[in-house]
Amino acid sequence: MSTDAFADRIFASVLGTMDCLTIALGDRLGLYDVLAEHGPLVASELARRAGIDERYAREWLEQQAVAGLVEIARPSTDAAVREYALSEAQREVLCDRSLESYLTPLTQVLAAAGAQLPALEEAYRTGGGVGWAAYGPHMRLGQADANRALFLTSLPRSWLPAIPALHERLTEGTRVADIGCGDGWSSIGIASGYPRTTVEGFDLDAGSVAAAQENASAQGVADRVTFRHADAGTVEDARGYGLVTAFECVHDMPDPVSVLATMRAMADPDGWVLVVDERVPDEFTGPGDPVEQLMYGYSVLVCLPDGMSHRPTRATGTVMRPDVLRGYAREAGFADIEVLPIENDVFRVYRLCTVTS
Repeated sequence: MSTDAFADRIFASVLGTMDCLTIALGDRLGLYDVLAEHGPLVASELARRAGIDERYAREWLEQQAVAGLVEIARPSTDAAVREYALSEAQREVLCDRSLESYLTPLTQVLAAAGAQLPALEEAYRTGGGVGWAAYGPHMRLGQADANRALFLTSLPRSWLPAIPALHERLTEGTRVADIGCGDGWSSIGIASGYPRTTVEGFDLDAGSVAAAQENASAQGVADRVTFRHADAGTVEDARGYGLVTAFECVHDMPDPVSVLATMRAMADPDGWVLVVDERVPDEFTGPGDPVEQLMYGYSVLVCLPDGMSHRPTRATGTVMRPDVLRGYAREAGFADIEVLPIENDVFRVYRLCTVTS
């Protein structure tokens, strides 16, 4: 690659970062939701409805239009009468929380990580870490909302039905333990898809557990989904589950082996243990695909610093390749791991097996 081509690549990244930060700002101010509900709007009307300053509203709208993130519904050289709106595609990607194409939460993750650059610099120099709580509520909510639609739709409607024996068990009714449940969307998704099944979510983050309880109530499944602010391994009655899950969290754990061993103990002798984590290549090769690039970005800015904030720690990082998980699983007493035939661009679904298949 020539110097000019590489400079163009970096400049495109700068523009993309600016887009992400202005999207995160607009999301925090509720500007996209106002445009979606009431647009087309002039800048003064957006400012009034969103409760922000009019001059800032005009600048934000002009930047969004120049970047192609919103549409100009009524062109004019007079900024006071120029109207802006969202196209259907823009509305779905920026506003519609029910769709897996809703990507605004990723911009919140990036903004929250960027706010911690001084702490990250210090951690990289000293070998310390930046704990999950330090990233603040926007990181927690951004991460939860990024997976919300997938957990409420694909998980109960296509992923679990693609595993016939497990689908049958859940349909008949069983107990599920969801480790590292976060804001609860995976637990809620399972319960929503299987009315005879009950789910208990476990998480060490108090804010996540509180949000999960509110989300379960709002989704109408609080009678079958409960959450505990606890380490599942310390709860004496956390045994006898037909399914034990860990969605996109094993790579964050400072001691994944002990958690996997706990999951094995929690499951019935014929129970299922599933781990869902990132779909990264089996080996490191250098220039990678967009998913691997995304996961390394997460790892450098969030997951590895969080892992390094604990001692002792395995310091896995986001890019947990299959052989790494296999090693952890065998240390925890499992015989092997099986990659289940569930297609997704970002995630891979593993079954941890107590006997070799």
